Amino acid sequence: MRTKLSQFTYELPKKLIAQYPADSRHEARMMVVNRQTGTIEHKVFKDVLNIFSEGDVMVFNNTKVFPARLYGRKEKTGAKIEVFLLRELNNESRLWDVLVDPARKIRVGNKLYFSDDNDNDILVAEVVDNTTSRGRTIRFLYDGTDDEFQRELATLGNTPLPKYIIRPAEDVDRDRYQTVYAKEIGAVAAPTAGLHFSRELMKRLELKGIDFAELTLHVGLGTFRSIDVEDLSKHKMDAEYFRIPAVSVDLVNSAKERNHRICAVGTTSMRAIESAVSAEGLLKPAEGWTNKFIYPPYEFSIADSMITNFHLPKSSLLIMICAFGGYELIMQAYEEAVKEEYRFFSYGDSMLII
Repeated sequence: MRTKLSQFTYELPKKLIAQYPADSRHEARMMVVNRQTGTIEHKVFKDVLNIFSEGDVMVFNNTKVFPARLYGRKEKTGAKIEVFLLRELNNESRLWDVLVDPARKIRVGNKLYFSDDNDNDILVAEVVDNTTSRGRTIRFLYDGTDDEFQRELATLGNTPLPKYIIRPAEDVDRDRYQTVYAKEIGAVAAPTAGLHFSRELMKRLELKGIDFAELTLHVGLGTFRSIDVEDLSKHKMDAEYFRIPAVSVDLVNSAKERNHRICAVGTTSMRAIESAVSAEGLLKPAEGWTNKFIYPPYEFSIADSMITNFHLPKSSLLIMICAFGGYELIMQAYEEAVKEEYRFFSYGDSMLII
C-alpha cells in the first residue's frame, strides 16, 4: 500500500526545472509510459497524432489564468507588498480572498495602493479580514463597471508564474502560460499539460476525427499546497470550482460505450471527471466544488489514458499520477526522465500514460 508521503519523492537537479517554455508548444519532448507492457518510450509531443485514432476523445480543462499577482504599497509607510488574488468572493462589493507578502505588515484596516508604470494610483483596496497567516480578505474601492474593473486588474496584474520559475513574469508568459483553448477566466495557475497543444496540432487532431470534450476546473493554489501529513488518508485538498456540461458528458460516454480511448489532458481534467461519476461508472453533468484527493490504490472510472507534465516531489499531482500509472512504473519513469534530462514542472516536457 502506497499511502505514505515519504514514498513519493525523487532527486531533481535544479537545472532541469524549466524556466522558459519550449520554442514551439508541440515540439516539447514526450515520454510515453505504457501501463500494460511496462515500457517507456521517448517521443515529441506532436506524436500524439499517431497514437490517438478517430472516435477517441480528449478531455480539456478550458479554465483561463488571470493576472493574479499584483505589486502595490501600503498607505503611510509606502512599504512594498505583493498581493496574490485567489478568488473573488463577491463581485458587487469587490471582495477578494488574497495572499499577502510580507504578511506581518498587513493588518485589518490597512489601505493598499496599486499604481501603473507612471506611478498613477489606479486601484485602492482595504484589508477587511485575516483568513490565515498569509491570507487576507480585501475590498477594492472602485466605482466603475465590472468590465472596467477587470481591465484595470489585467493592466496591473502579472502572470502568476509558480515560485520555482525564478525570474519575473515577461511578455512571453501572457501568451505561453495559457492554453490555446482557454475560455473561462478563474484560474491562478495554468493546467500545464494543455500548454503543449498548439492551434495547428488541435486542427490536425480534429481532422483525424478525434473529439474534444471541454470542462472547467479553476485551478487554485491548493493544487500546489504542500502536503504536511505522512498518512495520505489524512490530507485535505482545498476545494476548487468545476463544471462539466452535458455536451461533454455525451461525447465521453458515447465514445466509452464504443470502446474508444478517453484521454484526460492534465490532472485537473482527471480530478474533475472523477468527481462526477454516475452509479453506472459513466460521466455525469456536474457543477460545484471538488476537494477530491486521488492517491493509491484508486480505481479510475472514466479515462484510460492521460497527458501530464513532470511534477514536484511529494505533490498531490505526482501522487495522482502514481495512482493512475502504477507506483513502480511511474517512479521508474521519473528516474529515467532525470537521466535523460527532461525539462520539469509547468514549462517542462510532457508524459503520456496509456
